[in-house]
Amino acid sequence: MRGMTTVELDEIAIANLKKHGATPSFLGYHGFPAVICASVNEEVVHGIPNKRKLISGDVLSIDFGAIIDGWHGDAAISFGLGEIEAADQKLMDVCQESMWRGIAAGRAGAKLTDISAAIEGYINSQGKYGILREYGGHGIGSAMHQEPHILNFGPAGNGPELVVGMALAIEPMVTRGSERTKVLSDDWTVVAHDSSKGAHFEHTYAIAPDGKPFVLTALDGGKADLSRLGVEISSLL
Repeated sequence: MRGMTTVELDEIAIANLKKHGATPSFLGYHGFPAVICASVNEEVVHGIPNKRKLISGDVLSIDFGAIIDGWHGDAAISFGLGEIEAADQKLMDVCQESMWRGIAAGRAGAKLTDISAAIEGYINSQGKYGILREYGGHGIGSAMHQEPHILNFGPAGNGPELVVGMALAIEPMVTRGSERTKVLSDDWTVVAHDSSKGAHFEHTYAIAPDGKPFVLTALDGGKADLSRLGVEISSLL
């Protein structure tokens, strides 16, 4: 992947959607000009694919949404290219694990902010990181963004009760420095105010009829990661 551009990655995504009979969630959404969001280093989220070549040491976050039979799925992943700083790897590990902690907390009968508290609590336990305030997870289904908005911080026990049938996209966005961000002149790319590197992970999951979670954007339904947290996934989806 080193030496490639994020425009080339966008082209791969277009081909993959076509192969599987899916359509993009992002292209044209409020004018967004690409199929994927590709954010490099201090670009935390909503980066527009461009012709900048990726190099060793970069941290790349890719956010990708697709529609199949009228239903949306939304997922994101961050990873390093070549040799990266140990602190960058820890940033990504912390962000990813906080996502799983949020999903594990979001079972039927829980309150919405139980997810928020689980994410924030884990991140804060791992060191000093910036948790983005202006952006968070969301409901998802027949539209990409639906209620409720899901903060990645805050006390537990607030908000609506989570019930069977809900589908939620959980997506912590974390920096190595400040929680403050700014949007670049392209009106999309969100960067850390102090130019620190960022990470972004996301999965879409549903609360199945048996009240258990099933991660719709994970090949194993989230079994490997949720089982180690003591959560059994649904066998009904």
